[in-house]
Amino acid sequence: MSPRLRHLTTLENLPRETIERLLDRAEALRDACAHGTRKLDVLVGRTVLNLFFEPSTRTRTSFELAARRLGADVINFDIGLSSTSKGEELFDTLHTLEAMHMDAIIVRHKQSGTPDELVRHAMSGVSVINAGDGNHAHPTQGLLDALTIRQHRPDFENLSVVICGDIKHSRVARSDINALSTLGVKEIRLCGPAELMPTTEDVPQGRRVDDFDQAIKDADAVIMLRLQKERMASIDLPDEAAYFTHFGLDRRRLALAAKGCLVMHPGPINRGIEIASDIADGAQSRILEQVGNGVFVRMAVLNEVLAR
Repeated sequence: MSPRLRHLTTLENLPRETIERLLDRAEALRDACAHGTRKLDVLVGRTVLNLFFEPSTRTRTSFELAARRLGADVINFDIGLSSTSKGEELFDTLHTLEAMHMDAIIVRHKQSGTPDELVRHAMSGVSVINAGDGNHAHPTQGLLDALTIRQHRPDFENLSVVICGDIKHSRVARSDINALSTLGVKEIRLCGPAELMPTTEDVPQGRRVDDFDQAIKDADAVIMLRLQKERMASIDLPDEAAYFTHFGLDRRRLALAAKGCLVMHPGPINRGIEIASDIADGAQSRILEQVGNGVFVRMAVLNEVLAR
């Protein structure tokens, strides 16, 4: 049996057994808390801190809900009102928070590698969970995407999954690729503008396909990615209408996929740029299921690192 996690900063090199254990626990906790209508007392007496240096709706809220549904106390750290805004070093902030006896710190930061740096500098038994760092990793998103696919298509070894859009700047894409590869997905196809594709040294897995029509042909699931303009520097891209023409998911393209192809997006969605509204809201969309699964996956992770 794979050892219990103390931190979760990436899915890279995480054993398949550990990933499957977290997915199984997410479903078990979903049932135990009656889909969120019943609180559990698994983490009573534990304190969880949300330390977000970037804006977040889904991830921050779902981590807070996850912790509260497990009975933990939650502190939302307001960066704008903290000493960080006065120039305090991140590691001094970490040690200050450790002195207050936090049990877990959930961190989102624009700088890749920040969660791992916190793990290395921590002086207490605090657990660090990565809620997204730069373009490096977003492990709980990778887990919830894998769970969403598994709930509809558990036969991973027979699946073809397409990831389309701004893969180069996407921490979600990297964590999705890590999770799906480890779980044995037959084929992962990567598609997007050449300027937004990672090098094979950066992301060695996945088959590159330039044409979205070819990439989505007979696919069992398609994960559309947001154009992350805040992470792009001097990249010459086509305008939004041209981008949608070449890399947007619409009714015509979805018809090329396998019957019942799962439509996914980590959010926030740029409608009419990455995906047409009728597809985002359509019968094959699993986008809101992803959001719901995010709470249970984050419950599973918190339970993994904090339960006595």
